[in-house]
Amino acid sequence: MGNKIKEFNDYRAKMNEVILGKDNLVLKRLFNLDTQTYSEGVLNVKTKEMLGLVASMVLRCDDCIKYHLEKCHSQGCTTEEIYEIFAVANIVGGTIVIPHTRRGAEFWEELVKQ
Repeated sequence: MGNKIKEFNDYRAKMNEVILGKDNLVLKRLFNLDTQTYSEGVLNVKTKEMLGLVASMVLRCDDCIKYHLEKCHSQGCTTEEIYEIFAVANIVGGTIVIPHTRRGAEFWEELVKQ
């Protein structure tokens, strides 16, 4: 696994454990709601992850972008699909999204390599 991918996943897992270990009911419910939102429904998981990626890019959250890129990769998204998603996010979010697109493209390249 690419170093950037491993570092991201290790940090995310470690800190999620810390957060959930504090036994805060609201945070536990929020994490559960997030999990349920991206499960199979009327929209399939792949579509939901692609929507999550666009929203994350427009909101300019690099951690969320990485998370959804990895999920899109595991759902079988192609590079062509990812770049269409990048295009939609940049149209919706404007040029301020370009730096996040660069970092997202870099992370995607790592995912594709593995």
